[in-house]
Amino acid sequence: MKASCCHASFTKELAQSPVMKVNNTYWNRCGNLSEPCESYMKKMECFYRCSPIAVYWAKSNYSAAIESVPICQKFCDGWYEACKNDFTCVNNWLTDWEIDEKGENRCRNKCIPFNQMYNNGTDMCENMWGNSLKANNSTCDCLNLNENDSQYVQPDSSSSNSSISDQQACHKVIELESLRRKKKKKA
Repeated sequence: MKASCCHASFTKELAQSPVMKVNNTYWNRCGNLSEPCESYMKKMECFYRCSPIAVYWAKSNYSAAIESVPICQKFCDGWYEACKNDFTCVNNWLTDWEIDEKGENRCRNKCIPFNQMYNNGTDMCENMWGNSLKANNSTCDCLNLNENDSQYVQPDSSSSNSSISDQQACHKVIELESLRRKKKKKA
């Protein structure tokens, strides 16, 4: 990512491994996350807290939150695969915790594997962070939470010719996928 809006204290919390806590949210209430799962969680936290493009999906009535961010299905499936054997005690990591007098999160329910909490990558993407994310079956026009995301959000920016052609190719793919879906519905 070329630009970031992170505070030093936040990046310091994420720099350690295993991550125990970010702000007042403990990640290890059901044991430490595996390295692959933790890596995806870090990508999500960095996008939410640091990415300048997150503003495109700011929630209308609460600008500190995001809503319906189009996340590529491949990312959702990879995240699920990385975390499926890790444990969690909440479905929605934003609202389902019990918050104690110190403002720290606590489990209300017993810890179970992610693959029992969520059916698949789509279920995990669309529930773990409330309505913040929306799984997208397109091969493009969605985010993978990497350095290439900004080219799909800001096509009019002063990008290189290859980025422009990548953007044009992406829109052609979207048009083709749309035509295929229409043909399937008619058949």
